[in-house]
Amino acid sequence: MSDSVPVRMPKLTMAATDATFMEWLVEDGEIVEQDQPLYTVETDKVETEVPSPATGVLRYGAVREGEVYPVGTELALIEVTS
Repeated sequence: MSDSVPVRMPKLTMAATDATFMEWLVEDGEIVEQDQPLYTVETDKVETEVPSPATGVLRYGAVREGEVYPVGTELALIEVTS
């Protein structure tokens, strides 16, 4: 059985409503571990690496580097197999 966990744009500060997607730190189709850094995002106050919410295979969404996305936007999926 396969299940998917969404990778979403995080809320980095109390006032943040969106953030700029900067870059993927792993390749599409790679196996990732929970809490492994997946990508970087930037707001006007902070730039940070965002960790994986689960262990599985990363499947990129249709996001582009340098684009601004609202908090909660689905950026990718992690296919979790059991």
